[in-house]
Amino acid sequence: MTEMMQRWEMDGIGRNRLTLRERPIPAPRRHEVLVNVGAVSLNHRDKMVIEGGRGLTLDFPFTPGSDLAGRIVATGDDAERFAVGDRVISCFTPEWIDGARAGTARIPAYRTLGGFFAGVLAEYVVLPEDWLVTAPAALDDAQASTLPCAALTAWFALVERGGVRAGDTVLIRGTGGVALFGLQFAKLHGATVLVSCSPEKIDRVRGLGADHAIDRHQANWLEALYALTDNRGADHILETVGGTYLGQSVQAAAVGGRIYQIGALDGFDISSPAMPLMMKDVTVQGIGTGHRRALEDMVRAVALTGMTPVIDSRFPLADLPDALDRLNAGLFGKIVIDTSDIASPRP
Repeated sequence: MTEMMQRWEMDGIGRNRLTLRERPIPAPRRHEVLVNVGAVSLNHRDKMVIEGGRGLTLDFPFTPGSDLAGRIVATGDDAERFAVGDRVISCFTPEWIDGARAGTARIPAYRTLGGFFAGVLAEYVVLPEDWLVTAPAALDDAQASTLPCAALTAWFALVERGGVRAGDTVLIRGTGGVALFGLQFAKLHGATVLVSCSPEKIDRVRGLGADHAIDRHQANWLEALYALTDNRGADHILETVGGTYLGQSVQAAAVGGRIYQIGALDGFDISSPAMPLMMKDVTVQGIGTGHRRALEDMVRAVALTGMTPVIDSRFPLADLPDALDRLNAGLFGKIVIDTSDIASPRP
């Protein structure tokens, strides 16, 4: 008898088209592996794909979600990167191994899990072996599942592209997954970190190592930042909101500062006054996660330093709709779907 599993599928765009279905456990083919999924972390992008499609051409029935941690339970022919029993995490942009991103000026590449490729919100998934990296041994599946997108995005911005170092000042805007990973990675590299957040979260970001926290609701938050930096401003800024917030980040940037445009919660049309952008020689760096080599570098750093990802809340697989609702509730860290109580298939 074929063994069965549960998998979330969409047969169209919209939350009402999302259904948890029973499907046969797939078998890996050549150069593929079967992963028993232990946990999947959610990104705001997942909610956007489910509810609006995000302009992507989806092949229905479509499974959303991109960030998994789990254990390999079977391998296909000629699969050599991993062995049965190895713990792994997924690559968000799986074909981007290293170097420059694929694509052209006319058509930038956006071939991601849970977007161009089917996603991972299931008890088991089959993936090409090259689309996975080894999970940090000290992290459980829920913690490790937060690394493929949010953590890599912060790492790729600050470390891979920005070269953050001791003596730099980093401004983190918000307390979502990318923001808190940015805080932790900046501190690992010896930077001074300022976090702009809601007042009720100030003590929590200080507990993670933030040197200063600014109430993002206060009208004069920019003056507060100038005062804390002796009018120098921030050398690195994680811009996780987008829209007109880019202009605020330009005002906050130091001369020669770098802004990493990551989020689009305030809209995909970003704007900024031109004069401070030009006069301060500010670099605006677009960040769309990162490649597999950077993910492997980051995993080593996480393992060596003992860094622990921050999880806002966990939900069982069946409660995905509740987890999606939580994405809009002012997060402190990541939301994780936990499937760790599922047994591995019998040999």
